[in-house]
Amino acid sequence: MCFKRNRGEVPRGSAWALVTGAALGIGRQYAERLAELGYNVLMVDILESIATEAVAVADKHKVQCESLVMDLARQEAAYELHSWTVERGYIFDVVINNAGIFSFCDTLNMPVERMERMLLLHDLTLSLMCRLYGEDMRKRGKGHILNMSSYSIWMPFPGLATYSASKAYVKSFTQAFARELRKTGVTVTAICPAGIATDLYGLSKGLQRFGVKWGILMSPRSCARRGIKAMFKGRSVVVPDWWFRLFIPICKYLPGFIIRPLRNFTMKWQK
Repeated sequence: MCFKRNRGEVPRGSAWALVTGAALGIGRQYAERLAELGYNVLMVDILESIATEAVAVADKHKVQCESLVMDLARQEAAYELHSWTVERGYIFDVVINNAGIFSFCDTLNMPVERMERMLLLHDLTLSLMCRLYGEDMRKRGKGHILNMSSYSIWMPFPGLATYSASKAYVKSFTQAFARELRKTGVTVTAICPAGIATDLYGLSKGLQRFGVKWGILMSPRSCARRGIKAMFKGRSVVVPDWWFRLFIPICKYLPGFIIRPLRNFTMKWQK
């Protein structure tokens, strides 16, 4: 009898994947989905709870799940992580750059250290991860990289200047890098989700459930499944959910008479 595999599925435990920011939210769901597809997973996060999460994923899906506590918002982080994995013999077929920092705060009110860490994590570390692991993949002639961008790149809204700009870089870099790697067997994908029902934005659990119910927010599991599906299809950029794609032209050209009252309304959430 012949069984049809899901896209990206491998014989259980035959390949490794790396997921950053894997302790909570979307990153945790990326690790979960890859384990479902048969991958062993190295889960990296700044949170100490990553060890517990790795054990839970391993026990549930009967694959190897290792954990590493590391702060990736540093200039040396990508080099240190790559060296650490090479020294231990890891070979990754999938790398997911998910680790991120969200901040809703006007630029001149944002602590300089927070701005620096955001740019380091979203842009420098991600780019160097692509450079280092992308080269390893090209030498083997296969591999997949998924980078987390954001729907906010089409919404240059006050309070999101640094966050949106850093995520716009991710999309631009990914598109160009994907084209550079054509015909090498390596794919690079950027996913640009809108609001996700996680604790990242400081929303209560009740508001998260309400947002998912009415289609305003996407569940982390749904986002992860769609991102991984697009990655294995070799798409360079994906915006999950068709109705969000319809609103992109509107978001890009919101007039001032709409932005000003929105800004006044949202100022209480800046921090």
